[in-house]
Amino acid sequence: MTLRARLLLAQAPLVLALLFLGATAVFTLARVGRSGQQVLEDNYRSVLATQRITEQLERMDSAALFIIAGERERGLAQQAAQRPALERELGVQQRNITEPGEAEATQRLHTAWRRYREAFDAFLQERDLEAARRRYFGSLAPDFQEAKAAASSILALNQDAMVRKNDQLRQQSERVNTLMALAVVAALGFGLFFTTSLVQRALRPVSVLSQAVRRLGQGDVEARAAVEGRDEIAQLSRDFNTMAERLGQYRKSSLGELLQAQAVSQAAIDSLPDPVLVLGADGGLLNVNAAAEQMLRLRLDEGGDALGRVEPEVRTVLERVRAHVVGGRGAYQPRGYEEAVRVEVSSEGDRWLLPRGSPVHGETGDVVGATLILQDVTRLRRFDELKNDLVATVAHEFRTPLTSLRMAIHLVAEGVVGPVTEKQADLLFAAREDCERLQGIVDDLLDLSRIQSGQLQLDVREVRTEDLVEQALAAQRTLAEDRGVRLSRTVSPDVETVRVDPERLQLVLGNLVANGVKHTPHDGEVSVHVSRAGTHARFEVRDTGEGIPAQEQARIFEKFYRAPGAPAGGAGLGLSIARDIVQAHGGELGVVSTPGQGSTFWFTLPQPEQG
Repeated sequence: MTLRARLLLAQAPLVLALLFLGATAVFTLARVGRSGQQVLEDNYRSVLATQRITEQLERMDSAALFIIAGERERGLAQQAAQRPALERELGVQQRNITEPGEAEATQRLHTAWRRYREAFDAFLQERDLEAARRRYFGSLAPDFQEAKAAASSILALNQDAMVRKNDQLRQQSERVNTLMALAVVAALGFGLFFTTSLVQRALRPVSVLSQAVRRLGQGDVEARAAVEGRDEIAQLSRDFNTMAERLGQYRKSSLGELLQAQAVSQAAIDSLPDPVLVLGADGGLLNVNAAAEQMLRLRLDEGGDALGRVEPEVRTVLERVRAHVVGGRGAYQPRGYEEAVRVEVSSEGDRWLLPRGSPVHGETGDVVGATLILQDVTRLRRFDELKNDLVATVAHEFRTPLTSLRMAIHLVAEGVVGPVTEKQADLLFAAREDCERLQGIVDDLLDLSRIQSGQLQLDVREVRTEDLVEQALAAQRTLAEDRGVRLSRTVSPDVETVRVDPERLQLVLGNLVANGVKHTPHDGEVSVHVSRAGTHARFEVRDTGEGIPAQEQARIFEKFYRAPGAPAGGAGLGLSIARDIVQAHGGELGVVSTPGQGSTFWFTLPQPEQG
């Protein structure tokens, strides 16, 4: 028998109980209805007939009184109208004798009516009013009272019977209610008992199979589901047993290889000198190597929130990298040594670790975790600091003689110390341009040094956006006119002012506009657009130049990087400094570009909501 048939069979007791309950209700209600109908048929017709007979007797008596009162015609008409009706009602009563003693009472009524009728006929024969009055009081009135009393006795007998039957009907209704309640309880108990029993028997194999599945999930590959039969559950149990048997065979054949592979992989990551952590999608610690245990004091067997025992600064970095990788944004690559986090190692002093992250993919290709490598860049960071110190020192040392050299070239070129020839003027102007370019490089190096040393101080105040953009364009207008490039601007009305350091932001806008002009061909255009994006002001510098290849877009913000084919001059620091200034304001800087279709450099600045 199939599982479906068993479940349907389990509902049969409830169906039978409902049928039994319905049949009982129909039978008892029909019985109660017949009892009520019997009351109407047996007694109500007799009550109605005797009441009418009484009324007609009284009207005949009234007719007799009319006659002795001198209104003979009226009395004759009234008594003639009542006789046929009284005869009909008496016939109804004679045909509807249902109670004990009712036949004798009906016979008395019939006899009394006959005598009254004969007396009434004799009364009508009297023409003299006095004689009629004596006959009325002498014989007619007593016969009227006797007939009326006989009718009243029949009425009382049927009324008593109706009261008695009403009591019996009420008692019968109470018995019916009790019977129905008992039938409901019995049917419900019967249906629930047998239905529960049948359902339990039908689902017992499911429980057996569930226990076997639970044991297999706990690692017991010897678990089997012992279910007999030919239904769906039995077939599923046989398939489960086959699967468990094959899984046990596979485990026996592959367990050694898996353990060996796990030992090899663990030895491989333990051999790495840098800390390695494997985190799950929910942030749980899945694996660590020996370097992570030593530097971060992490142990996989401690359980619980293992990362909670790491220093807060390190934990923040790990969570940021994990969220980047698990969020589907690909591998995490640091932008520079400034992202390194300091870790205090008791035996070796402070170490600087640079985070990197790679996704761990599951069988379906989904990201199920992240592998984090904390590269030890302590020596490289020290070299970078030495390099920065050297660059800052050289820039400072260059500044004073460069200023004197610029002044000297300017005085000679302007003829202050004497006339110069045209050839000498050309050489002096070229030298002055080189000095200006060198001064720009020195200024960039000093700005970079201040930014990296954390000495960049922002003088934030509220300025008009229109003035800020116009000053940046005005500074590059001469260069744009020389190259035949149009400059334009569009400022949205809902960004009338911004809170920035105007001097630093002029450096950012000026650098982006200058780059756009340098990379835009003749008769091209560089435009500045400012709009509001939520709680941020968004600045965009668009050009119609040759665009930037995708492989170069991620590197143009690196220090000292110059894209292939870039115009001569500069040290490749402008975009790096611009990014650091924007980030110091709490914003972001990026680029959107397609080769052959120009570029759009954008940056955002947080602004308060407008009221």
